[in-house]
This record gives sequence, structure tokens and C-alpha cells, in this order.
Amino acid sequence: MTVHEYGADALIVCDSLVRIYQVDQIEVQALQGLDLLVAKGEMVAIVGASGSGKSTLLNVLSGLDVPTAGRARVAGWDLLRMSHADRLAYRRSVVGFVWQQTARNLLPYLSAAENVALPMAFAGVRAKRRRARTAELLEALGMGAKADRRPGELSGGEQQRVAIAVALANSPEVLFADEPTGELDSATGDDVFAALRAANTELGATVVVVTHDPEVSGQVGRTVAIRDGRTSSEVVRRTEVDAHGQHRVIAEEYAMLDRAGRLQLPAEYRAQLGLRDRVRLELETDHVGVWPDRPAPEDGGHP
Repeated sequence: MTVHEYGADALIVCDSLVRIYQVDQIEVQALQGLDLLVAKGEMVAIVGASGSGKSTLLNVLSGLDVPTAGRARVAGWDLLRMSHADRLAYRRSVVGFVWQQTARNLLPYLSAAENVALPMAFAGVRAKRRRARTAELLEALGMGAKADRRPGELSGGEQQRVAIAVALANSPEVLFADEPTGELDSATGDDVFAALRAANTELGATVVVVTHDPEVSGQVGRTVAIRDGRTSSEVVRRTEVDAHGQHRVIAEEYAMLDRAGRLQLPAEYRAQLGLRDRVRLELETDHVGVWPDRPAPEDGGHP
């Protein structure tokens, strides 16, 4: 029997990923054996409470941080075994990154077009190609008419759209965005998210967005929730067409079973059924039963 490698066909693979920090002599496990697969062409939202590990995951995948253990691969690059030169090349050409803080994404003394062209200049792209690519990106993201304006002359949403163009300048395979609408009002945030969708559907980038905004996470095909440094659940959305030709979006939530067989039960389930410390399992023909650790009835039935 042929055994396929975990995530062999995925663009992004995290297999039992661990990231440990040392803070004031205290060891902090930000990622605790996290598993995640993202296919080429997907647009995925990563959600979770503060401290859940979602930003650490993004930093690892974007090459800004180095994992402690496990396996992390993006577009064939092994993130645990890259040299300093490899990491620079990876961040320059394989991934793009958009920060939440608009001021971090753009140089204030350059125009929108000059900001977009800068990464291509560093990569050695010829001037004629830089101009064409810059115009293509700004036009696709609705900023073509403001190419000559500096960041200070643009609104926050416009700055973020230019930042997306900058992140896409060298045609990366993956675009990472860390709370890209966090400093914006809802209407402006919608415009920025539309630009991210355009990056995915029109410009061909795989997009991974970290967000706490339920409005944002509800606009992607898949939402992955992280809790305590592990993936805990996923919501997968699909569009169905009924007999009358009406479209509706179906969202289904799944608990995630990691590579070690661990399953995170939702807090409301545990509270309602009194599940804590240890539970009893029973294998049925088509499911697994989970019950509180209580004495079984004398007749041998289920609790």
C-alpha cells in the first residue's frame, strides 16, 4: 500500500508545528503541534482569540519567525531549514505581506506607483517591466487614478489597497495579511477585502488573512479557528443553486482532528454535557460516542 506524505499536494503545510518563546525565564508555547493545509488558489481566514497563536503562525509562514519544531513548508520551501540568504529570497519572491498598521506598509516619501515599483527594483526587474506591472496592479486594485499620490494624500483604505499592490509586486505565490482591516471602518474594510479577493481571483495569489472580524472571516471559502496553539475547527462555505436558480451559501462547521488524533470539543458542548478532565469513549459502527466520566448504568446502556 502506498503511503502518501501528509500535505503532499498542498501549497502550505504545517505538520505538528511548534513555536516556543522564552520570556523572562518563562517558556511560552505559542504553537503546540499545529496542523494546517492550504491548497494553491485558496483564500483562507485564520481566526482566534488574542494569544491563540494566529499571529505567530502568520509570522512563521511569512518567514519573519523561525519555528522551533515540527514541519512547515510553503511552495516547496522548508521553513525550518533555510539559511539567512534563503529566508531573504523567500520573503522577496515567494510571499507578500500586508500589515494591519497602514504606516508600516508604505514609504511616506514615495508615490503609490514608486512604492509598488520598489520591490521589483530590489529584485532586478527592468524598468519597462516595472512600469507595466505597477500600472497593472494599481488598476486591478482600483488605484490607477491615484498612482502619483503619496500615502499622506490617500485614505486608510486606499493605503491598504496600495499595500496589497506592493505585496503582489514580485508575483508571490502567497499573500499574507495580518488584520488588514483592523484600523478601518466597515465600509472601507469591505473595499480592502474586495481588493484581497481580486488578488486571489484575478491575480492568482493564494491569500491567507488573520482576522478577528467575523464579517471578514465570513467572506472566504474556509475559516480556520486556532485555540491554544492548535487548529480547533474549520468553517467551509459553498454555494448551492436550488431548482429555481436561486443561489445560497451553505456554511458547515467541522472540528479538527489533528495528526495525533486530538480533538478540541467546543466549550459550549463541554459545559452543557459536563465534560471535563477525562471522558469515556465508545466506538459505534458509524461514530464515536463521548460521555462524561460517570459510573455506567447497571443495565450496561449508555450514560
